[in-house]
Amino acid sequence: MTKRIWTAALALSIAACGGDGGGSTPGAMKGSAGAAPGTVTLTGAGATFPMPIYSKWFATYGQSNPVRVNYASVGSGAGIRQITQGTVDFGASDAPMTDAELARKPGILHVPTVLGSVAVSYNLPGLRQPLRLDGPTLAAIYLGTIRKWNDARIAGLNPGVALPNADILPVYRTDGSGTTFVFTDYLSAVSPEWKQQVGTGKSVKWPTGLGAKGNEGVTGSVKQSEGAIGYVELAYATQNQLPVAALRNAAGAFVQPSVESTTAAAGDLGEQLRQHPDLRMSVVNAPGAQAYPVSSFTYLLIPSQMEDCGKAKALIGLVRWTLAEGGDMARQLHYAPLPDAVRTQVLQKLQGVTCGPQRQPALAG
Repeated sequence: MTKRIWTAALALSIAACGGDGGGSTPGAMKGSAGAAPGTVTLTGAGATFPMPIYSKWFATYGQSNPVRVNYASVGSGAGIRQITQGTVDFGASDAPMTDAELARKPGILHVPTVLGSVAVSYNLPGLRQPLRLDGPTLAAIYLGTIRKWNDARIAGLNPGVALPNADILPVYRTDGSGTTFVFTDYLSAVSPEWKQQVGTGKSVKWPTGLGAKGNEGVTGSVKQSEGAIGYVELAYATQNQLPVAALRNAAGAFVQPSVESTTAAAGDLGEQLRQHPDLRMSVVNAPGAQAYPVSSFTYLLIPSQMEDCGKAKALIGLVRWTLAEGGDMARQLHYAPLPDAVRTQVLQKLQGVTCGPQRQPALAG
């Protein structure tokens, strides 16, 4: 898999039986531009956060199944908008749809696919060990009240570390973003000042910093700008060899993002699952000494009733395959597979998807 990051508007076209509809990405097959006879083509759009694992999954599934997926990683806000308008077969978002958004398009199911972590990456060439931060300090950086890397609050979290007397450049997302939603949800949970002044959202009014589009854009800006700090899905930081901060979690431990620490963030969801049977839930700032505090589900947004039964069955079959076979690929790309309890509820949701004028179960036959 290449170490270069994908462009935000890249469309993923994967054909079965060796075909590739163009615009290939790491992990995608290369072949003829057309789909094989009998191939079902699915279109989706949305989150950039899961693009690395979706590109791998869709390519692998297409090698042995007559399904091609055209997926545009254009941001969670755009994904919600396009599934609401009915211009795609499925959307993708890290931010659950709000009640108001669901009211505009009733019947959209939230189907978690994996858990991921929003890493805090930075560009400090002289720093040899991972930077340590806590939530209130990170919020103060993005509020603009901490402006220098050798500020006493950062120094206090990093004893003995020679921090530069250099300006901090916070980098943020300009597009409607589920990654932004997760990051600001975390900051709101740990900083009353952030919650009051900025709050949580896919798009917020940033007090300071430099804007960039997509996880790709934030990654690129941090990599190119000494003194920068940004928030990106872990795979993007890893593929671009950017260091990531260890964040103090709710238990007081400094934890770096990883498959293990993301898994720990979803270690005990029993009560949340009872309170949120639609699976729209937050796992930021989770308890537990091993939990990484900026972890999140990412969702496929699937209509509970689809007109085209061929597409409905192809989509549900693909999702079921990812749940059964996609875990190892997810771990390799720094995502955490779903806990068993969540996987069980997802399978129950999929059984309720219907298609065609007779509303037949998409799993039938």
